[in-house]
Amino acid sequence: MYRWDGGSALVQTVDFFTPIVDDPYIYGEIAAANALSDIYAMGGRPITALAIAAFPKDGLDPQVMNAVFRGGFDTLKSAGVALLGGHTVQDPEIKFGYAVTGAIDPARILANSGAKPGDALFLTKPLGTGVIATAIKFDRVAAQAMTGAIRSMRTLNRAAAEAMVAVPGVSACTDITGFGLIGHACEMAAASRVSLRIAATRVPLLEGARDLVARNKTGGMKTNREYFSPWVRLEGRVDPAVVDLAYDPQTSGGLLIAVAGAEADRLADALERNGVAAARIGDAVPAGEARVVFSER
Repeated sequence: MYRWDGGSALVQTVDFFTPIVDDPYIYGEIAAANALSDIYAMGGRPITALAIAAFPKDGLDPQVMNAVFRGGFDTLKSAGVALLGGHTVQDPEIKFGYAVTGAIDPARILANSGAKPGDALFLTKPLGTGVIATAIKFDRVAAQAMTGAIRSMRTLNRAAAEAMVAVPGVSACTDITGFGLIGHACEMAAASRVSLRIAATRVPLLEGARDLVARNKTGGMKTNREYFSPWVRLEGRVDPAVVDLAYDPQTSGGLLIAVAGAEADRLADALERNGVAAARIGDAVPAGEARVVFSER
């Protein structure tokens, strides 16, 4: 963040990654939605973007590159973001994303460090994009599950963010990306000096994700579990598949929002009015030995 003297503040972020789907246009859409997500998570409004791209020198149809850029541009345009330019390099592996600049009210900046005991936790998108994307690579996924995951990844967090900033009781937010739900929840708990209790049965999952997880575990899932599990306590008979999905890295995942308990219904109503199918998945409690308590219910 950069605050102008006596005025508003800028928020800047960058994100890019290798293809997650075969369709180049959809890949561009997802890359743009993912890059914008950090701005939305802070309660900001993205305003400009610079493209970052890497493409192989030979063997790639120029129409593929065109489709990637077009998909990203159309998503930026739908978000009201101006594409100002960018930079492309030669690389054997395709990579694409954006550096994004947003505007934010310095008096209303949301970070992952403001959650308080008694806050309710909301998740605005279902989990499972990492598992389903892995299954797509090996042709092990049904069309319906693939369609649902792609729809989720293409969806901007704009509507959720607009609902969130309209509720004064919101205290913290983070978007769920590479560290998975548990990893980002651990970071929120540590930064806020609280513990988060999450009910596994309330966590929304993408269609097909639970059935696919056993054969399609990602490398990031393993890394997240190794790093974050010392701060996690399982309580009750928690479904192991749901635990796996809670460690699953997400691409263009949803927002994890903490809101004062007294304002929880107000946030739920605001999200519903904006067409966001959010789920209340738990609560913040006074800090304990575990940063995250992942319970049966």
